[in-house]
Amino acid sequence: MVNVLLIGIGPTTLTALDSLMSKFHVQGVVRDAGIDDPVINLAQKASIPVFPDTSQKAIKSLVLKYQPDCVVVSSYNQILPPSIIELSTFINVHYSPLPQYRGRANVNWAIINDEPCAAISIHKISPDLDEGNILFQQLIPIRIDDTVADLYDKLNQIQWQNLGNTVVKAFNGYEGVRQNNTEATYGCTRLPEDGEINWSTSTRSINCLVRALVTPFPGAYTYFQGKKLLIWQAIPVENPPVYLGRIPGRIVGRSKEGFVDVLTGDGILRILQVQFIGSARTAPANIIKSVKSTLGLQTADLLNRIETLEAEIIKLKENAK
Repeated sequence: MVNVLLIGIGPTTLTALDSLMSKFHVQGVVRDAGIDDPVINLAQKASIPVFPDTSQKAIKSLVLKYQPDCVVVSSYNQILPPSIIELSTFINVHYSPLPQYRGRANVNWAIINDEPCAAISIHKISPDLDEGNILFQQLIPIRIDDTVADLYDKLNQIQWQNLGNTVVKAFNGYEGVRQNNTEATYGCTRLPEDGEINWSTSTRSINCLVRALVTPFPGAYTYFQGKKLLIWQAIPVENPPVYLGRIPGRIVGRSKEGFVDVLTGDGILRILQVQFIGSARTAPANIIKSVKSTLGLQTADLLNRIETLEAEIIKLKENAK
């Protein structure tokens, strides 16, 4: 029976393991997750060893020790060097329509950029980033209400259905399709601070940002009364009234149901669920009480905070005398 080692540190690894278990002898899973991790639970139920050291040095040692026929990677945050990938057949699962969106945060970027489709690509690993021959690829449409969590669920299901069979096909001699490097595009790493909403942009683009950053990601955010406010759910208002007097970020409506309407650069976004850091999620009308309110960092708020800090510094200096 073919021996496979699985490397995976993210949410895609569960269906990868389940798919491989039905076709191969899985020698181990390289994963550094914590308590009650579903991947580790599945591995332990199947008596598959879990190796928590995800460093390249540790991976190289495992490959040399176990001599797997294939190493499958599903969610790993480092580029494996030639000194490792030459030791076995390496196959990677990448959630984008390669050669487009090589790199990081591919599903997030697809929603943020309002792409029509997301995708899963299973490809051979080569020394360069996401450049190996494509063994399997499937595109799925991105609906206007799809969140990043929805897309991951759909792509994970496709991975579960096809990863094992794709690796079998590769072992039977299928070399895959060479990527056209002239069509390559890339996605950079995203950081939590990249999720700040610019209310001067379009309603659609803000809605895309919100949908792209829902749990398990950090969330799109704005500021209200100087405090960071996470926006977890929102929808565009269809056929909104035309505001010729427009201040992006200004609240223009509150409802008994709890939502609030906010002016954007070209329309109105209806916010349905928000959260202050350290507090529970709630309807925005529970926090935002007036149509005189404006979301985002305001110059007046910043000046007031600076003046308050300056006064505190002066007071501390006087007390220190």
